[in-house]
Amino acid sequence: MKKLLVIGAGESGVGAAKLGAKLGYTVLVSDFGTVADDTKQLLRDLNIELEETSHEKAKVWGADLAVKSPGIPFGLKWIQDLMHTTEVIDEIEFAYRNKGASKVVAITGSNGKTTTTLLTNHVMHHGGLKVGLAGNVGASWAGQLADGLNPDVWVLELSSFQLEGLKEFRSNISIITNITPDHLDRYTDFDHYADTKLSLFRLTTDACLYWNGDEYVNRWVNKNSQNGCGYWAYGDKNDQAGAWQEEDILTFNIKDNWSMSIEELALTGKHNVANTMAAGLAGKLMELRKESIRDSLKSFENVEHRLEFVAEVQGVEFTNDSKSTNVNAAWYALDSANKPLVWIAGGVDKGNDYTSLLELAKLKVKALVVLGTDNEKMVNSFKEVVPVILEASSMDEAVQKAFELSAKGDQVMLSPVCASFDLFENYEDRGKQFKNCVKNL
Repeated sequence: MKKLLVIGAGESGVGAAKLGAKLGYTVLVSDFGTVADDTKQLLRDLNIELEETSHEKAKVWGADLAVKSPGIPFGLKWIQDLMHTTEVIDEIEFAYRNKGASKVVAITGSNGKTTTTLLTNHVMHHGGLKVGLAGNVGASWAGQLADGLNPDVWVLELSSFQLEGLKEFRSNISIITNITPDHLDRYTDFDHYADTKLSLFRLTTDACLYWNGDEYVNRWVNKNSQNGCGYWAYGDKNDQAGAWQEEDILTFNIKDNWSMSIEELALTGKHNVANTMAAGLAGKLMELRKESIRDSLKSFENVEHRLEFVAEVQGVEFTNDSKSTNVNAAWYALDSANKPLVWIAGGVDKGNDYTSLLELAKLKVKALVVLGTDNEKMVNSFKEVVPVILEASSMDEAVQKAFELSAKGDQVMLSPVCASFDLFENYEDRGKQFKNCVKNL
């Protein structure tokens, strides 16, 4: 019996282990940390062996195939050593090899990818297709395959980490929303990070969709769009555009030519108009009726933790943008504000350069509450442009201070720019704590 090594016991690792067991592998799951009791029980029920707090057994187990969690870099020495004797892939690649005949729509980008993924899923579902949602959002792709899900199309959000492990993977339609500096603590430089994102277009068979407001992606497409895949831009009107905005009108021009007003859209903000165009184009390329696409773009409900209205307290509007974990996402958030802003930001800096935020902060931010265990870099970056800066070491303290600094007619926005794991489990935990603290005011 073939042996499958799964490295990491998180969502993707457990999903890969379940699929491996279903396919008849003898499975070992190895995690350097401690594993939750419910995960241990699930693995026991499937007769899957678990190694925790160490990878020592994994290193000598002699697997036929290894599947690692995307958060574990290929560059680790013991992973490099393992690759001399064993093929090492990620969960997305493992799932793809066992997905059957379902089509794939894949979405990546530095910002907007979650909203675009969920909106594309909504467009497909509303159009009558059976849709599976996986990747960096929702449940593990491999785990859903193990549970027997067999949709018409999989809609996948793919992070740069997940893209690193792709080999045989192919997407029918791919979307790159934009590429801006992010995760520079993992990548050698911006070009390395951007090339990882752009690798998705090299793995696409039918249609590549991209926002033509991104100069980096535009340059790459102009040099590399010779792989037989159709390239369609969206954003501003030009010869390559399949969708564009002119004043308050969106026009789609793939297979049909039709328009709708941006006032009809469920999502507001110029970044969300771009996300809407991408999802609409993907729906049309999947042969959905334009009437169905138009209806779905009107009825979509926005993703939690992304410019999410929380409450109004004594005339102060509170907005949860916890999903903004990089500079570009925070730029869109600050740009969307149309009231005097008290901004809550901070966390684990991933090599951020805050220069592009300084002018917006000077124009829009009346006070900044910096939330984190190490706030020095953010405080020093904004002390010349924001008149009031306070520090906080807990979400409750941050919300209380922000509320005290605000007045009727102001907006308090959590838009951290940084990763969450200094004080929180993840950005969802951070956003939920923010909402709970606001409701307790």
